[in-house]
Amino acid sequence: MSQDNAFDARAHRPLLERHAWFAGLPEALKQTLLDAGRLRRLRAGEVLFRRGQPNCGLYAVLRGSVHVGSVTRSGRQNLVAVVPAPHWFGELALIDGGPRTHDTEAREATELLWVPLPDLVNLLTREPQHWQNFAALAVQKLRAAFEELEDAALLGTQARVAKRLLQLSTGHGMLTAQASLRTVALNQEEFAATLGLTRQTVNEVLGLLADQGFIAKGYGRVDILDAAGLKALSRPT
Repeated sequence: MSQDNAFDARAHRPLLERHAWFAGLPEALKQTLLDAGRLRRLRAGEVLFRRGQPNCGLYAVLRGSVHVGSVTRSGRQNLVAVVPAPHWFGELALIDGGPRTHDTEAREATELLWVPLPDLVNLLTREPQHWQNFAALAVQKLRAAFEELEDAALLGTQARVAKRLLQLSTGHGMLTAQASLRTVALNQEEFAATLGLTRQTVNEVLGLLADQGFIAKGYGRVDILDAAGLKALSRPT
């Protein structure tokens, strides 16, 4: 069962500042979110919320990661994204007032910052100018989604894999420059699922990229050795 605890803003703020959206917020808004925040702990596999459930607030991952996806009528699981620290999620239901769009569960033992919905409603009632800040978070993800649709149509398999590695290293452009990663934690099965590819295909492409000196493969990780080379590979031909 999940546990809700007091949130230590001072201890966790440096991590949250690595996310470009939070780092760019007005100081007063940052402090309001931190003051309202609560710490939620989830066990591996524990469900945070299901698709169709009412909105309960905004979240940021502090430790661990969550799976975002859905289950078909036949029981097949569809993985949409893996959300690691220090990314935020849950803003879509805040903006349109609708239900949750996907199932979300802990991929591993996970800690979350939770800003409850009543606190967000009170904030936006008092200071409606901050709607634009939350809309910006949703638009960042919408832009990334449009780019992924375009990539699926225009790029070959190797180019898509190369580009996704770069996207993971920068948090799809949502990490600050100082927080970008040279080593990317990588589960090949999950990586393949989010690209709509088979694990075998991904393994073959990663092997080719390693042979060409763009990356180095390790257990559960990929080291990016030549980001410029990966970027060149990921351009449409």
